[in-house]
Amino acid sequence: MALQSSGIDYSISVDSISQHVFLVTMSVPALDQSIVEVSLPGWIPGSYMIRDFARNIISIEGLNNSNESVDVIPTDKQTWQVSANGNAFTLTYRVYAYDLSVRSAYINDEYAFCNGTSVFLKVTGAESLPCSVAINVPEDHPEWLIETGMAKRSNGIYACADYDELIDHPIFMGECTSETFTVQGIEFVLLFSGNTRYDTKRMCADLTRVCEHHLNLFGTPAPIKRYIFMTLIADQGYGGLEHRSSTALLYPRFELPLAGEPAQLNDGYVNFISLCSHELFHTWHVKSIQPDVLVNADLSQEVYTDQLWIYEGFTSFYDDVTLARAAVIPPQHYLKIVGQNLTRLMRNTGRFKQSIAESSYYAWTKFYKQDASAINNIVSYYNKGGLVALGLDVLLRQRSHGEANLDKLMQTLWQQYGHNKGTPADVIATLCLSEFNIDVSDYLQSVVYGTDDVNLTELLAEIGVEIAEYPQLSVDDKGGELPSKPTARYAFGATVKGSELGLSIVTVQEGSAACKAGLHVNDRLIAVDDYVVNVKLLDRLLACERTGDYTLTVVRDGRVLSLTMPLLAVPKQHRALTISNEDAFTTWLGIH
Repeated sequence: MALQSSGIDYSISVDSISQHVFLVTMSVPALDQSIVEVSLPGWIPGSYMIRDFARNIISIEGLNNSNESVDVIPTDKQTWQVSANGNAFTLTYRVYAYDLSVRSAYINDEYAFCNGTSVFLKVTGAESLPCSVAINVPEDHPEWLIETGMAKRSNGIYACADYDELIDHPIFMGECTSETFTVQGIEFVLLFSGNTRYDTKRMCADLTRVCEHHLNLFGTPAPIKRYIFMTLIADQGYGGLEHRSSTALLYPRFELPLAGEPAQLNDGYVNFISLCSHELFHTWHVKSIQPDVLVNADLSQEVYTDQLWIYEGFTSFYDDVTLARAAVIPPQHYLKIVGQNLTRLMRNTGRFKQSIAESSYYAWTKFYKQDASAINNIVSYYNKGGLVALGLDVLLRQRSHGEANLDKLMQTLWQQYGHNKGTPADVIATLCLSEFNIDVSDYLQSVVYGTDDVNLTELLAEIGVEIAEYPQLSVDDKGGELPSKPTARYAFGATVKGSELGLSIVTVQEGSAACKAGLHVNDRLIAVDDYVVNVKLLDRLLACERTGDYTLTVVRDGRVLSLTMPLLAVPKQHRALTISNEDAFTTWLGIH
């Protein structure tokens, strides 16, 4: 195959829909190397877990310009050596693509999706060469549309400056619905896989306000000229992954508003707009500002940092508060979300054992590889990190008499560390001191590097918000709202999901009544006091007066067990936030 450029030219097509296989070719120019090494990344930026994408390569073969075979020899699980002898060569390989997630590659009858880290081999030592990609829709699906953040040349070929850019633009080809809107001269594309008709006008109107907020916060020039909300629709599933000019999203089909439906502010819709807000915020705060060790990171192995609380935690604060600032949700709805986040943290006994700095560092082996013990042993740098960011904002305002806040800190981060300069571990404390003359080291030592809870009761009082504590209302109580019914009388302490008969135990909280009874994860709770149980009946039984312990009938690994659960008081883990001073709170939000 004749080379078309002095860079590396790729071509990708769907080899088989039913077998979920991509066909990829890459043409490599003559390099001054007898042996050329090619490899696939082990992980994708933004998702801190070794994924071993190369395990999905089914076959690989090489040809030189004379169409003669060249040896392609594996040297480890993700690396091959090509006997190039200083000549140009072409590799052809097939990639299995059936991981319905935002981090890998997936093919079904409606569409094909991939991240570059799953399909494009890297040439060691030639990462800075320009790359081009020919994207080919299946011959029997000429109607499939192509969408990607890569620049498209006049000949239909997509171009990237180098390999790092190539793997930072996911590719979609397939059936889809889409809508575009423009904010401050930037084109935004809202894309949904498949043909479900959504109320895209409403979503674009709300996202316009979100985009305006983020663009105004960081100022000009923006690092994007065009941006894609690339949404994969599925029956179930949730996720988002940031890229330099797009985000890949995964969302449940009927959690979004359908065309013609009356507009409702339900959780599914709010969560989607918040997810879009979160991933767009990463355009600045991760894709441009990032930990020093992640600048030009080695994608073949783990890269450790204790800064993820800054990046995911701060972004988790902004994703929701932006919705209130932009009037997508009312102020009290925002406080409901904060209350739910706080309730979730209160139920996580792992927060007493692990700091969010440690959670960041061990993301590779603990946060991204959670099991049923996670609730008792680790803490989320997303969840607690967002609450730390909220507390830090109020603390900065308090200690500066209103002169400093988190927005100004983010703007300083962007000005000093944007464009991949890389932040040191102590960047937050250092900037607060150097830019605002405020020492926040005591706060960070306590709630970031230590395991103390953020004192939000005291801090939020400064902005006109009160926090109320209540016992858990029900087994699946999420918190966030004032109780509208009597609370449970006795504690349970396990999370459950419905099954064909009874309830499956998902997690068991350390020290809880369920723990003392001896319930295990994956037990099937068939009956309580000899009555076949479901969530509704379990809630009723926990609310009734009684004098003796509960008798639980459990199926475990094919055995039927009888357990005794003691009567324990329900811990006050439900948090609800209310506005006590509307002027103070709306001033804090920046709305009037």
